Amino acid sequence: MMIPSVPHPLGDWVRQMIPIPELAFLANALICIIAICAVAIGSAPILIYMERKVCAHIQCRLGPMRLGYRGTLQTIADVMKLLFKEVYAPSGADKFVFYLAPMIVLVAPFLVLAMIPFDHNLQVSNLSVGIPFVIAVNGFGILAILIGGWASNNKYSLLGALRSGAQMISYEISFALVLLFVVMVSGSASLMEITLSQSGTILDWWIFKIPVLGFLAFIMFFISSIAELNRAPFDIAEAEQELTGGYHTEYNGTAFAMFYLAEYINLITISSLASTCFLGGFFPPLIGVEAVDTILLKVPGFLWFAGKVVLMIWAYMMVRWTFVRPRVDQLMALEWKFLLPFNLLLLALGAVYIAF
Repeated sequence: MMIPSVPHPLGDWVRQMIPIPELAFLANALICIIAICAVAIGSAPILIYMERKVCAHIQCRLGPMRLGYRGTLQTIADVMKLLFKEVYAPSGADKFVFYLAPMIVLVAPFLVLAMIPFDHNLQVSNLSVGIPFVIAVNGFGILAILIGGWASNNKYSLLGALRSGAQMISYEISFALVLLFVVMVSGSASLMEITLSQSGTILDWWIFKIPVLGFLAFIMFFISSIAELNRAPFDIAEAEQELTGGYHTEYNGTAFAMFYLAEYINLITISSLASTCFLGGFFPPLIGVEAVDTILLKVPGFLWFAGKVVLMIWAYMMVRWTFVRPRVDQLMALEWKFLLPFNLLLLALGAVYIAF
């Protein structure tokens, strides 16, 4: 099946320079891969530094301050340390699966980023089934965690993997239901079409467009996505005080760095999804005043999108360092006894709103 690409001046130039369609397609695909990798991998060290500073200020301290100006080079030093560490598997581990897991965990966020419309002509692929595709590939992360914990031949890793699998599979249902709510009210499963359905003023964003229901759907998405990200307060899978690190206890060096990197790329991915589905995507926050809106429209769409993503990332970080971790039974009860019934009700109310 041919994957429809979004027209872009660079892509058009490549197609003009390379007359053979197949080679032009491969060249454009390579450019897209490099661009997505640059955005994701280049942003991860910045987000790690940002998280350390957010955590420090919440706890009334300074955070890293030694390397570089106000500790800006600390993350680079940590990355270099991990890259040059020896990589080895514990005795009794299934080495092939053990090293396969950190590679699989990076697949899902990169595939989802390829679906995200960063601007009118900045999207790798515009699938008409974008939301179902996102829901489907999201399972790669769960698979990687399960096989990584099992292949480690460590009871703590296995326990962490099982707890993580139970948590992520459970919250995946609510996560999918909220995204289906967005598909239903927007009338399309394409992420570009969902974004275009929010053109206009800030009141046309889906968080405000449907009174009350849009805001509640955004809150449900926010809660479910925290569990999907395995971030505190829903980091039951890692829970250092209980499981000494969880499913990646036995990982070290580059293998551990891939798990660590995947966490922050997933954070970018989920924040991009939230911005696309609820916060107007790359559209500016127009307020209906011509003088102000004219100025806002002069700012490129991808900068508005980046600002919304940073705002969402900051919100996830604030929640991580503010709330306490619940018990496993409380976490699962929140999904099955509250979030799932509420999301089903939300879906029904959304259908009634659309019908009338």
